[in-house]
Amino acid sequence: MQAVYRLIEKVCRARTTVLILGESGVGKERVASAIHQNSHCADGPFVKFNCASLPESVIESELFGHEKGAFTGAISRRAGRFEEADGGTIFLDEVGELSPSAQSKLLRVLQERSFERVGSNETLRVNVRILAATHRNLAEMVEKGLFREDLYYRLNVFPVDIPPLRERGSDILILADYFNAHFAREQHVDVPTIATPALNLLLNYAWPGNVRELENVMERAVLLADDGMIHSYHLPLNLQPR
Repeated sequence: MQAVYRLIEKVCRARTTVLILGESGVGKERVASAIHQNSHCADGPFVKFNCASLPESVIESELFGHEKGAFTGAISRRAGRFEEADGGTIFLDEVGELSPSAQSKLLRVLQERSFERVGSNETLRVNVRILAATHRNLAEMVEKGLFREDLYYRLNVFPVDIPPLRERGSDILILADYFNAHFAREQHVDVPTIATPALNLLLNYAWPGNVRELENVMERAVLLADDGMIHSYHLPLNLQPR
């Protein structure tokens, strides 16, 4: 993680496109936010868009906007996420889920910083920094014809690979302590002590859901720790020894 922090520090100063890689739940959005907040465009907007959260039919409209009457239901002109991010940063999460058509339009924005709203011939230009993230192996997707090769190389200018939590050793305990204190404050209770058997369970678990899973586990444990102590039996069954 220290190597990751050094990469973030270096790339913050530039307007370089960053591709953030890592399993689901490792904190890719947190990395994107840190890059934006420490960049020259920190005073501008930080617009987040999950490319996997919407059906293919509306993604282009969401990203690039649309004109009134461009399609059924388009009752007024709407600015897209790229327009909203002008002067700041756009974060495209799960970029590997984009359709071929959306990939083509994204490539143009990366190359020219210009696009048209759906249903319009007017070319719009934006001054925006692009950060993208994915848990997929884009190189493999390129080989299989599922992702445009030219777009991959445009995105992969400055890759930042976030290691999974299971490879981060004592970070597990540091993060557990952080979430423990955070949720205790949120719930207006004293910070409970994490018992040694519970710490051992946290350290020995593989964390397939990574930091997000650990956060959820600690929120639940703080709720259950009614005697000021988080015991091993306050942790979910899948953390318990078989």
